[in-house]
Amino acid sequence: MDRTEKVTITNMCMIYDNDKVLVQDRVDDDYSGITFPGGHVETGESLTDAVIREVFEETGLKISAPKLCGIKDWVNDDGSRYMVLFYKTDKFEGMVRSSDEGEVYWIELKEMKKSALADGMDKMLEVFLNENISEYFFYKENGEWQEALK
Repeated sequence: MDRTEKVTITNMCMIYDNDKVLVQDRVDDDYSGITFPGGHVETGESLTDAVIREVFEETGLKISAPKLCGIKDWVNDDGSRYMVLFYKTDKFEGMVRSSDEGEVYWIELKEMKKSALADGMDKMLEVFLNENISEYFFYKENGEWQEALK
C-alpha cells in the first residue's frame, strides 16, 4: 500500500483582540463571504512562515506566535488531499489594510457568527473555538460529500 499522496497545503488564521476578530470579506468567485485571512504554503516554505506571510499580504498585520489549533481537509477524486491548517494568535502589529482578496476589518465574534459567512465557516469556527475539536473533515459516501467535526 502506497503511504504517500499529493497534498495541497493552505492556512487560515484567526487574529483576535479580546472579543474582536479580524475578518476578511472574500470576493473570490470560488470562495466568497466572511472568513479569516490565509492562503497557500509555497514550495519549501515553513508552515509557520507561510501563515505569517499570508496574513501580512492580505491584512497588513505582522503576526507572531501563531498556534496551530486545527485542520480542515478532504481527499479529491484524483486521490490528492487538500489541507487547511488553522492557526490563531493575539500577537500582532501594524495597520490593517484590505487587499485584492477582500475587505478586512475587526468585528465582534458574536457579530461575525451572524454575518454572511463563507461556505463552511460556521463549522470552521467550531474548530477554532472548541479545544475538543481538531478537524473538519469532508469525505464522500455513496457519491455525496459528507462532513464531520472530529
